[in-house]
Amino acid sequence: MKPNVVSADVLFEAFRGQLRWEWVAGLSASERRFDEVAIRSARSGADLVGHLNYIHPYRVQVLGEREIAYLGNATPEDCKRRVSRIVTLEPPVLVLADGQAAPDELVSMCERAQIPMFATRESSAFVIDVLHAYLSKHFAERMTMHGVFMDILGLGVLITGESGLGKSELGLELISRGNGLVADDAVDLYRINQNTIEGKCPALLQNLLEVRGIGLLDIRAIFGESAVRRRMRLRLIVHLVRKETLEREYERLPYEPLTQDVLGIPVLKVVIQVVAGRNIAVLVEAAVRNTILQLRGIDTYQEFVERHRRAMEHSSDF
Repeated sequence: MKPNVVSADVLFEAFRGQLRWEWVAGLSASERRFDEVAIRSARSGADLVGHLNYIHPYRVQVLGEREIAYLGNATPEDCKRRVSRIVTLEPPVLVLADGQAAPDELVSMCERAQIPMFATRESSAFVIDVLHAYLSKHFAERMTMHGVFMDILGLGVLITGESGLGKSELGLELISRGNGLVADDAVDLYRINQNTIEGKCPALLQNLLEVRGIGLLDIRAIFGESAVRRRMRLRLIVHLVRKETLEREYERLPYEPLTQDVLGIPVLKVVIQVVAGRNIAVLVEAAVRNTILQLRGIDTYQEFVERHRRAMEHSSDF
């Protein structure tokens, strides 16, 4: 099974404890899964789960008290027609919520069409929230980037740069200053919604940091549980460069904040020159603090430009 595939049995087992649901119909269709076209076209996990809606096919259809009332409060012919229309939606799973009992016609339809149906006493809103969060992360756009991903002063920071500039050594120094490691060398990034990228460490590299000359270090064993993080939201990229690269490719004082496109989202970026004698860890923490100010709407460079403008106007008055 492909890692990004969710079948009915996988979904059922994943939330058997949290949603305390039962498999009431369509047990023979345990391998039924989300349509790949629907996955590619979905803008978020919200497009893959919701209350019963005849307009949105290929998604988990949740039936609460109102939906069951709609299916049953009509003439026998209309009730049968409303239930049969659900087949045309081709849902991967139907979920009965709010402790509702499944109408006989709905159970029969699920058995005939081989549509799995789960039942839970949890509210339909809670079921949708839980499945929305799960599906958003599972089907999120993803990529892997090379670098050291850290929690620095509460901000998710990805340290990238040219080979041999000491990214891992910098990460080790930042850890010794009280910051946390998420991942070293390879970072898995996921776009979990329209504006958020989450990064975590591949399972193979969990808690490990490679330092040239020393080898692999188990950061959790050396520094303790507080020195590692399972995941962080990417808010800043710190790119390390050599002097010639900085002079050739970057302005000393860019008018606009630098950004880098990651999975279609612009992420703030700072470039730091690496030369002997510079305390890069202090510079990185200073860049993070400045980024925090920018995220709060405080732009030091623009304030300087405004101060300079006012000084020029004042001098022209004499």
